Amino acid sequence: MFKTYQRQALRCMSSAYRAHAKKSRSTLYTGAAIVGTGGVAGYLGYLYASASGKGDSKVLFPLGSKTKLQDLDSPVYLDPEFDLAQFRERLGQIVREQDISFKKTDIDDHSFNNYTLHKPKDNERPYVIVFPQDTDHVSEIMKLCYEFKVPVIPFAGGTSIEGQFVSTRNIKDSAAASEEQNNTVTLVLDFNKYMNKVIKINVDDLDCVVQPGVVAKQLNDEHLNQLGLMFGPDGAPGCEIGGQIGTSCSGTNAYRYGTMKENVVNMTVVLADGTIIKTRQRPKKSSNGYNLTGLFIGSEGTLGVVTEATVKLHVKPIYETISIVSFEDLSKASHLVQLLTKKGILGINAIELLDGNMMKAINFSGQTSRKWKEQPTLLFKLGSHNKKILKEVVNDIKKLSKDAQCTSCEFAETHEQQEELWSARKAIFWSSIDYGRHLFGPDVKIWSTDIAVPVSKLASVIDETLEEVTSSGLYGTIVGHVGDGNFHCLVMYNDTNEKKALEVIDNMNIRAIANEGTCSGEHGIGTSKRKFLALELGDDTISVMRRIKMALDPSRILNPDKLFKIDPSDKND
Repeated sequence: MFKTYQRQALRCMSSAYRAHAKKSRSTLYTGAAIVGTGGVAGYLGYLYASASGKGDSKVLFPLGSKTKLQDLDSPVYLDPEFDLAQFRERLGQIVREQDISFKKTDIDDHSFNNYTLHKPKDNERPYVIVFPQDTDHVSEIMKLCYEFKVPVIPFAGGTSIEGQFVSTRNIKDSAAASEEQNNTVTLVLDFNKYMNKVIKINVDDLDCVVQPGVVAKQLNDEHLNQLGLMFGPDGAPGCEIGGQIGTSCSGTNAYRYGTMKENVVNMTVVLADGTIIKTRQRPKKSSNGYNLTGLFIGSEGTLGVVTEATVKLHVKPIYETISIVSFEDLSKASHLVQLLTKKGILGINAIELLDGNMMKAINFSGQTSRKWKEQPTLLFKLGSHNKKILKEVVNDIKKLSKDAQCTSCEFAETHEQQEELWSARKAIFWSSIDYGRHLFGPDVKIWSTDIAVPVSKLASVIDETLEEVTSSGLYGTIVGHVGDGNFHCLVMYNDTNEKKALEVIDNMNIRAIANEGTCSGEHGIGTSKRKFLALELGDDTISVMRRIKMALDPSRILNPDKLFKIDPSDKND
């Protein structure tokens, strides 16, 4: 069955890339010819390309609604009229010395993290780390980078795992860079030093204004809990609002509260040339104009630098409980999720799936206070403002779990029991590492990636994924935000079978797309999943995205090479 899916997906990929195989010839029209065939807009594009004087050989916006990769020349970074010494001098005029860092430790901290296996190459390190003070300061820095054509990477929590903040761009002319500079030319904007404030909480309107360096967990723990409020999206413990906006992350609460796309009201954004815009005002609804807020969410810093956001808040349930339900197989667990969704039962805040392999790893690690059934297991967060309503929700879960042929169904009656039942969910990562060391030795590696499919296809896709993992001599555990069809597979391997692990992960993405799903439900694309995004959406859709990128960032300085290719000479996947 999988080979059928793979053939279908590969046919899609072949179609998506067919246009790239043929290099179109480009003719630089005269101004009169462009006005005659493409109108004033085409002529202005011609004038821009000609007036730049940088050797541009193609019109920035060729006729049509999209920008194909072969329509572009390779971008030039660090304008040839300048050098890094000049840039550094000018940077020092607008940023204080204590807010600029060239230290190796800081460079390393902004090059990779311990969550990702997408380690940068030796020459993929940022040139400098800058700590801006506010929106106006970011604008000044962006104007300078735009003038010098220096790439910029916005940096919030740094917990992303798909290569979102790798400094891919370097100076091609080695004579222009010293060994100390490592041939890199990228500037990283780090918001953690100053731009990490909760500006205002509007209790009556259920929203708050925050800067990009605000840690989502701290927003809840230190500011909102005491008000009986909460911010819905709950990514990794250290993730920050700026990064959550960049990847449109979600987490365990997405079933009830949605992803970042549903939880951001407006944003202040600094564009590539330093222009400051606000995407909309603060009412919860607006029918005015383009949805620029939605455009920037999930763009991974490739369209603008978010410096402020108004995010929605939710009223915390007064009464809560946790339920854990076990099944003989995944299909029955998936069936219960479908039953609950179709019944429209309110009060379910999260639905998490741990497969039998994961439960086995948790038992092996001993990180929880009890032993669990080593079967596919659903964990529910249930909540309401009314005890009677919560009791009705509990009764619904009991009845439908029985209808779905569960092997056990438990509910917490005290806060301590809630903590105990949810402890299985909290223990997934380190338990998987412990079990992986048991199987593959102390040097075990774990690749965690995510996909999402329609809930009706969830069980079969998970089963096929685990079957391939096992037949490849690897071990995999599953954790899923299955209320919306999103799951993570933690694949364990070592150096001897790394190639096989990468193949399994690639096939997992292809399988999701072949089942009408997506290559990423919440981790984002970065550099590691670009080929799968192209496979999923097709060449024309990517070319429309590229047109938007070129409209807002014609010099391609904002987080280059993420999401899709912007350079025809880019030979990476």
